[in-house]
Amino acid sequence: VQLQASGGGLVQAGGSLRLSCRASGRTVSSRDMGWFRQAPGKEREFVAGISWNAANTYYADSVKGRFTISRDNAKNTMYLQMNSLKPEDTAVYYCASKRRDIVQLTMGYDSWGQGTLVTVSS
Repeated sequence: VQLQASGGGLVQAGGSLRLSCRASGRTVSSRDMGWFRQAPGKEREFVAGISWNAANTYYADSVKGRFTISRDNAKNTMYLQMNSLKPEDTAVYYCASKRRDIVQLTMGYDSWGQGTLVTVSS
């Protein structure tokens, strides 16, 4: 499966962006999916995850209450709605998928897309 993230851009602090991750090649409807980010000079970190049927979601503490992850399996697409953005949210955002038998939504991702850059100005 190929994953393509899009929707990044430049936004002022307090603004919003919606990222999309579209899968092609095969369906991801049976796989969990997640968003990660990597800021300049830092390691890649988990942002949010969603189970294959959208029944479960999990967020990093740093984005909880501001970001919302969702998916539309009919469109083979996952989303990340980002509100109240802060300069520290500036990073390249990556989408990923994993087998659903790995229960935790924070780990086990084995398929990665190219990132999309989000820049939040102060």
